[in-house]
Amino acid sequence: MDSGAHQIFNGKEDNYGGIVVNLMEMEPMTAQDFEAKLDVSLKSWKVQGKRGIWIKLSSQLSSLVDSAIKRGFTYHHAENEYVVLTSWISESPSTIPANASHRIGIGAFVLNKSREVLVVQEIGGPFKGTGVWKLPTGLIQEGEDIWTGAVREVEEETGIKTKFVEVLAFRERHQSFFERKSSIFSLCELEASNFEIKKQDSEILDAKWMPIEEYVNQPFNQKNEMFRFMANICLKRSKEKEKYAGFSTVLTKNSAGKESHLYCSIDHADLLNRKCDQASTSLFTTLFHKCFCFT
Repeated sequence: MDSGAHQIFNGKEDNYGGIVVNLMEMEPMTAQDFEAKLDVSLKSWKVQGKRGIWIKLSSQLSSLVDSAIKRGFTYHHAENEYVVLTSWISESPSTIPANASHRIGIGAFVLNKSREVLVVQEIGGPFKGTGVWKLPTGLIQEGEDIWTGAVREVEEETGIKTKFVEVLAFRERHQSFFERKSSIFSLCELEASNFEIKKQDSEILDAKWMPIEEYVNQPFNQKNEMFRFMANICLKRSKEKEKYAGFSTVLTKNSAGKESHLYCSIDHADLLNRKCDQASTSLFTTLFHKCFCFT
């Protein structure tokens, strides 16, 4: 047995009295060595009063999953290159959060100057062969903002470059993915900067600009309440933009200093953005005078 097998795993304390063990770069080890080291580690962590234990195993160490499961660990989540297992070793009730419960999707409402809306027909998916013209849609990628995802999806599917305007509405649906996960779908308004369509051949059967009334009045939209509601929001927005206010973005920072986008009413977003601009201008002016003005 490896001489280091009985040393505890090197882990980092989290903010909730737990330990996170990242084994992504660990050299391959036998199940016997892993089990011995894990047993010693769990005993030590329990004496220390630790609570939730997280172990991140690379795909190369997947043979060790069974050993962890037999010691009380359960699956938490997995990605292409790793799996995360958790165990609650405290006598108190577990507070380990569940895996991510929602997928985030977007639909893009893009209108041209002739009040025609950008629509597509998809090669696959639930609309395959239905003849329904729908808004460009897609899923937000890991690390991507809602507004940037909407802009990306439209360009990928249609070749139309756009600028984000507002989130007009969003809907939530449960058991929508593998009969377990929920989904949140944001209806976003975008402003086109070009109008010549170059469709994505791999996913899009056809794409065009359609008069918005024709889009709204499609039998599918009229028969399906949720689609009818969203289509009517687009119609109202096209007619009375100032009377239907959505959510715009304000670039800010969270408590850790990382950039984040706040979505709020367009009027309040404009107010906050103006204050940010004024603060930046004031700071620049102060620094300029300190650095270059000597009178």
